[in-house]
Amino acid sequence: MSPPQESSQNGSQDKPQNGSQSNAKLSQKDLDDFESLLDCLKRSRGSDFTGYKRQSLMRRVLRRMQVVGISGFSEYQDYLEVRHEEFADLFNTILINVTSFFRDKEAWDFLAKEILPKILESKEESEIIRIWSAGCASGEEAFTIAMLMIEALGEEGFKNRVKIFATDIDEAALSQARMASYTPKDMESVPKEFREKYFQISGGTYVFRPDLRRSIIFGRHDLVQDAPISHLDLLVCRNTLMYFNAETQTKVLARFHFALRDTGYLFLGRAELLLTHASLFTPVNLKYRIFKKLPKVNMRDKLIVLAQAGDYDTANQVTRQVRLRGLSFDGLRTARIVISSQI
Repeated sequence: MSPPQESSQNGSQDKPQNGSQSNAKLSQKDLDDFESLLDCLKRSRGSDFTGYKRQSLMRRVLRRMQVVGISGFSEYQDYLEVRHEEFADLFNTILINVTSFFRDKEAWDFLAKEILPKILESKEESEIIRIWSAGCASGEEAFTIAMLMIEALGEEGFKNRVKIFATDIDEAALSQARMASYTPKDMESVPKEFREKYFQISGGTYVFRPDLRRSIIFGRHDLVQDAPISHLDLLVCRNTLMYFNAETQTKVLARFHFALRDTGYLFLGRAELLLTHASLFTPVNLKYRIFKKLPKVNMRDKLIVLAQAGDYDTANQVTRQVRLRGLSFDGLRTARIVISSQI
């Protein structure tokens, strides 16, 4: 999901502004309060920024504090706990240039070398590969996935077998994504050989090749309200869950679990964790935030997944099965067959 005003941000904003504190002026209490603030973000939103460079991270947090007129990290933490809408503005400030090609390159390299071959091995030669880029913003990550899939399958294999669904709630961002047109600055993180193979230069901008673009379908989708895209082999949703509270994250992750095939993979952003959802996904590589779906879940978790994924009929049926099984075991503890006309 595109963070508000993300497209207007640029790397130059990371420079200290006049009037903002520098690390050299901070006391030990300030530093401790800053760590407490990071812990608050991790606990309340599941967003782990502890791996970020402290100097840069602190400058960005101080910039946001300056906007709202707060000078202390402890006071700002209190402010966040009262005004929950402030989390989104803070994350927007922290995640400058959040949307880019091959963002966190090492994670994409791991995906290309370790995960995509496993996905291909699990498929028949002519079987369709379905991928969802959820929260695609202006499209860079969707086209990143496309380039890696072309490298793995060749152009004809990609055209014939791959469907990439790229969605966002922001119509303006989707319009930009559909144009598939990027400035030379946008393309800096794209390897030269990829630029030459997969883009055409038009009017000083790079445009993703139209013949390859047909395999990518852009559309508006609300992760919280809309039914998930199903039968997926790979679901990429990076730096989007962090904008939701814990309850909403649980709901969205349940939908993701429902959307993936039993052999499917989930690729998240570096600031996002799934430690509280071990019953639905298991980490393949925690450093790069790549998880594999756990196909077998207990009855309680299955109910949660089905209900929160919007499959209420099946959820109700499973509920009846659980209730019937419970009533059966409340009776004699001997082997039996239970038959119900309602299931």
